[in-house]
Amino acid sequence: MGFVNVFADWLFVLVWIVGLAGTFVPVLPATLIILAGALLHELLVGFSELSRLSWTWLVLITVAVFAVDNLAALIGARRYGAGRAGMWGAFIGGILGLFILPPLGVFVMPLVGAFAAESLSGKSADAALRAAWGTFVGMLGGMAGKFLLHLMMGILVLRAIF
Repeated sequence: MGFVNVFADWLFVLVWIVGLAGTFVPVLPATLIILAGALLHELLVGFSELSRLSWTWLVLITVAVFAVDNLAALIGARRYGAGRAGMWGAFIGGILGLFILPPLGVFVMPLVGAFAAESLSGKSADAALRAAWGTFVGMLGGMAGKFLLHLMMGILVLRAIF
């Protein structure tokens, strides 16, 4: 095993750890960081360690991550009684949160958006607060799901390269 292979292997491990940590920082594209780490690894070793099946699994897990990311807050909001307005409010709040107090805004603004939208649609403050809480619970559940999927991505690559 040459220096380049050892370097590439440990570089992937480092990038994967950054990606895992990035799961909890909404402005970092953690999934893409992990995929880029796998691609960089393969570029350095001449595409000799990850099979087509491994790449297929990485792509499928990536799709699952994006599904979890986009659906978790909506499911949480719906579970706690949010209507269409609250879900749209959470979505718009999440986008605004990227620009307002990042990265904290990404956590807070979906709650504010859901609460505001539910209140404006005529729901009581208690019902609007419950919907906002559901959005937050959904976001946390989504982060947990993404973290597990990011672990799977890394383990898949590690099994192939070590």
